[in-house]
Amino acid sequence: MKMEDVSKKPRKKSGRPLSFDREAALERAMLVFWRYGYEAASLQELTSAMGITPPSLYAAFGDKEKLYLEAVERYSSERCDSLQCLLHEAPTARDAIERLLQSSAVEMTCPSHPPGCLVASSAVNCSASASHVQDAVSERRDDVESIIRHRFEQAVTDGELPADTNPCVLAGFYSTVLQGMSMQARDTGGNRDRLLAIANAAMRAWPGKNG
Repeated sequence: MKMEDVSKKPRKKSGRPLSFDREAALERAMLVFWRYGYEAASLQELTSAMGITPPSLYAAFGDKEKLYLEAVERYSSERCDSLQCLLHEAPTARDAIERLLQSSAVEMTCPSHPPGCLVASSAVNCSASASHVQDAVSERRDDVESIIRHRFEQAVTDGELPADTNPCVLAGFYSTVLQGMSMQARDTGGNRDRLLAIANAAMRAWPGKNG
């Protein structure tokens, strides 16, 4: 029996390569969602900013929801990486939180992007049909709070914080401050001095003799 000539087998066609820079398009989409929010960002605004057509968006990202969630994941991953580095490099937990609040005040008012924080504000006041999107964004906020809580737990173990400190409550407090700073940044058009003043006031709530 003759061996089959594999050269005559039909070859599976590979997907058509993208005609645009996917990462750059995702970055621009992220800025649109950041400025307008998930539901308010229209397909026209997204494709115009990304420099692509609707069919190209669907081919590369699936749909608007998947595009948004990927943009949030990109933003959150970078934020969590930066947060981990900041908490690791700071000599004490207090220094870490003070640096976090001050750097957030600067970042939330940076003119290179919309004011505030994408995760804190882009999925607020969504309709019931987008509840799962809000849940996904809420999980990303929880990730940040969890990272902060772990640093506080270590601070209690090391004696940096009083033994009766509740790391969960303290992490929730400073996470809430960060979310409030984001809303202030949007409401005031990026008033950095106001956010820095809020950051300084929040540090006065630090438990123990350094508060």
